[in-house]
Amino acid sequence: MLTRANSGWKIGPIPEEYDQIPAGAVAIAEGGGFFSANLRDAVNADLVRIIYLLGADGILPEMSSGIPIFAFLNEPFDVGVLCNLVERAFENLSLARRQAELQQEVERAHREIDQLNEIGIALSTERDRAALLRLILRKCREITQSDAGSLYLIEENERGERSLRFIVTQNDSVESAFSETHLPIDSSSIAGYVALTGMEVVLDDVYDIPSALPFSFNRKYDDENNYRCKSMLAVPMNNPQGEITGVVQLINSKRDMDLRVDLQTVAEVVVPFPDRCRPMLRSLASQAAVAIENNRLYENIENLFEGFVRASVGAIEARDPTTFGHSFRVADLTVGLAQVVDRADSPAFRNISFSSTEMKEIRYASLLHDFGKVGVREEVLVKAKKLYPRQLDLIKQRFAYARKAFEQEHSERKLTYLLEKGREEFLRRQTEFERQLETRLRELDEFLEFIVRCNEPTVLIEGNFDRLAELAAQHFTDATGQRSPLLRPQEVKLLSIQKGSLDDEERVQIQSHVTHTQSFLEQIPWTKEIKNIPAIASAHHEKLDGTGYPRNLGAPEIPIQSKMMTISDIYDALSATDRPYKRAVPWERALDILYDEAKQGLIDGQLLQLFCDAEIFRLVLNSKPN
Repeated sequence: MLTRANSGWKIGPIPEEYDQIPAGAVAIAEGGGFFSANLRDAVNADLVRIIYLLGADGILPEMSSGIPIFAFLNEPFDVGVLCNLVERAFENLSLARRQAELQQEVERAHREIDQLNEIGIALSTERDRAALLRLILRKCREITQSDAGSLYLIEENERGERSLRFIVTQNDSVESAFSETHLPIDSSSIAGYVALTGMEVVLDDVYDIPSALPFSFNRKYDDENNYRCKSMLAVPMNNPQGEITGVVQLINSKRDMDLRVDLQTVAEVVVPFPDRCRPMLRSLASQAAVAIENNRLYENIENLFEGFVRASVGAIEARDPTTFGHSFRVADLTVGLAQVVDRADSPAFRNISFSSTEMKEIRYASLLHDFGKVGVREEVLVKAKKLYPRQLDLIKQRFAYARKAFEQEHSERKLTYLLEKGREEFLRRQTEFERQLETRLRELDEFLEFIVRCNEPTVLIEGNFDRLAELAAQHFTDATGQRSPLLRPQEVKLLSIQKGSLDDEERVQIQSHVTHTQSFLEQIPWTKEIKNIPAIASAHHEKLDGTGYPRNLGAPEIPIQSKMMTISDIYDALSATDRPYKRAVPWERALDILYDEAKQGLIDGQLLQLFCDAEIFRLVLNSKPN
């Protein structure tokens, strides 16, 4: 057998027991190890190359075994040719082995890229911040086979002071209580050092930190939990701008992820963090920083929108202070009912469910359902009586002037009578004159009192129409000397409203707030997850029988979210604190009125039953404004 110096490769004849190869073949193998394995497997595994030495006749042997031959050599054998063939066999084996290694590297890189892509997708779709941080740490531990780990985020307070917030920790071997703490960004701790310098730290044993490094390891956790931290890898999280936003600290890389670490097994289970995992961890840490930054932006946008919604509700309530808190109470009631519907197992609601985003959509639609009131004239919006305050003031002023005018007219009549009839005749009728004036003034006062009573937003008693007509026919002499009516036609029209405080034109204006709401909300570029807000908000005054407004939708066309909001809106309008145009009713009476509406086919009776059975109305019983 021939041996290539300093190579570990050997040349020798194939043993006779390998009868798959005809006699005369020579094998080139690594260390001769192929003799203990199947020859075909050794060739396919790039451990062996075979050179067949042909006889003088040059006849090829019959290769029934299917084992490939690297080269054939005819007799007489040329030593130079043989050496060249052997050299090429060595090179072929080396190239094959190197190609196999590269292929393994490529496959591993593909797996890592696929894994990073999967992790990136998971990180980008997670909206819950706490869940996102837990996911980041778990994925970092998985790719490094770490038993434990911690996540730190850099935060800045109002004074501009920065610190590391210890926000997440995980440990497969030990369960212990966790409380968030803050660490200074300095060289006293490993995480602080990484955050300060942006340098990775890799330690084979944290109990044996080289003296050249400025930080130390705090053994408090180990002592309290009977644990042993040994190997550690800490990397910074850098955002796209190159800023350090946090630190991932991993503890105890394990031979197998399923193993557990304790004082007895740490030496056997824990290994140093391999170099090959560090590039992937750096990539993941960068992905995590981007995900956290995006999550912060998403939260900022949500907070910004939440502030916008609250400001919008504030604008509504500023125009109509008597409805203070109405929008928030309607939102609480509607979301509460939606949660019950989501859990309901009855046939009507079994297939209906709401995601967290859809719940948010319901809440925002409920909060903004009355925003269109900003487009309604304020005097109509807050109109508490049939007459506007300025109209009633004008009537009172007119009656006061008429009173003076009647007194003046009466005085002039008395003077004329005195001059014409003389003193004695005047004195004889003076009492009669005074009685006539008193009667006239009393009638005037009674008319004014009647007007004040008619001005209340109650159902007008039958017969009062005639009296209003009688009053409208009354005249007085105005400052120009002209005869003027005590009541103007428009005033008579408003005082003749049979129910409530609004005439038909004003009612149309109030109802237009729904159209204004829809028009306003449709101008907002909602995300696709909450794009139904305008449709939900603008249908809360629709009725199942098609008599609602603004579009006279029937039951199938009204979103279930709007049907729930309708119940909440009516209940709060009935039971809310006294308003100028009505008194609040007890919650029991409010529910009775809702049941009457359901019997008439105006609102959804099944939803109302859930509203009552789950006592959703109690969500706002203690939140009524005083």
